[in-house]
Amino acid sequence: MLVDLLHESIIRNAFIAGTIVAIVAAYVGYFVVLRSQSFAGEALTDIGFAGATGAAIFGVSSLVGMLLFALLSALGIGALGERMRGRDIEIGMFLSFALGIGVLFLSIYTATGSAHSSSGLNILFGSILSVTTTDIQLSLIFGIIIIIVTTFLFRPLLFASIDPEVAQTRGIPVRTLSIVFLLLLAATVTESVLVIGVLLVFALLIAPAATAALLTHRPRTTVLVSIMLSLLFTWGGLSLAFIGTFGEHLPVSFYISALASIAYFIAVIARRAHLLQPPRRTTAPVTTRVATMNRKA
Repeated sequence: MLVDLLHESIIRNAFIAGTIVAIVAAYVGYFVVLRSQSFAGEALTDIGFAGATGAAIFGVSSLVGMLLFALLSALGIGALGERMRGRDIEIGMFLSFALGIGVLFLSIYTATGSAHSSSGLNILFGSILSVTTTDIQLSLIFGIIIIIVTTFLFRPLLFASIDPEVAQTRGIPVRTLSIVFLLLLAATVTESVLVIGVLLVFALLIAPAATAALLTHRPRTTVLVSIMLSLLFTWGGLSLAFIGTFGEHLPVSFYISALASIAYFIAVIARRAHLLQPPRRTTAPVTTRVATMNRKA
């Protein structure tokens, strides 16, 4: 039945866009979890909401508006310093101000008609069924750029994420890497809104990487497992939404977030019940191995 549905362009576009977003979000999400920057990711997502609603008022693509606001906010948050940990108050101030603007823009936008009201909900919760070929092309361009830059910075970013003090002494520009990563994160959450929406973007950005981290400590393996889980959640959520469960067709974002959350909690319970063995660490410290890789590179 699902194979027959794939002949519809709307369904194909949904799966293509979902695949692109799932891969990019899981890749970048690994470093979000490793760097403990979940709150910064949430802040950039919600700040982007203000940009999306503001752009809609002026007839500009919500994706463009969200990207602009998210990138500017990433630069502002990055200016706080190398460490985002312990900066919750400052980040929270960025977030509260942007959310206030977002609510103002949304109220103005929805006041013009019920159709605009539904568009505002799509920004919040995602509307993958309305993804167009242009959206897919933009997502693909964004995704390729994000993956290339992240791959190029993988080793120094990994080193700076695990032990920033040692990385600094080794000559790695920790602060610059922090700002660049926040820009990558801003672009990633903007892209993810196409599928999951502003309020549920963590389902693809955090859950797959956090679950993968419970299974292995090897960086590249963790990234690979995170991407596989993200694809599983996305494809599973889309399939369930299109086929339906118990005669009901629930929102895609609900299925994706539910699958992601269930998988994470199963992994946590299995770990605590000793059904899942802790990942084995290599004898050499991670920072030593990364430094060695950087010297060889």
